[in-house]
Amino acid sequence: MDQMRFGDAEYAAKKKTTRREVFLAEMDKVVPWDSLLKMIVPFYPVAGRGRRPYPVQTMLRVRLSRTGSA
Repeated sequence: MDQMRFGDAEYAAKKKTTRREVFLAEMDKVVPWDSLLKMIVPFYPVAGRGRRPYPVQTMLRVRLSRTGSA
């Protein structure tokens, strides 16, 4: 028998989905990500001097999840 990995053991012990997981799953179904990204990308900062910006999709998801849960 193969030994269970930590991730498998953690997932097997999980009994129900959290409110955050439910919210994010619903957000994935409802939000038109592709069209929003097409509108934002022309105005999003590009890498140059200084710190590189976070990926557009990551920042959009963080921003929308913060406004929805607060």
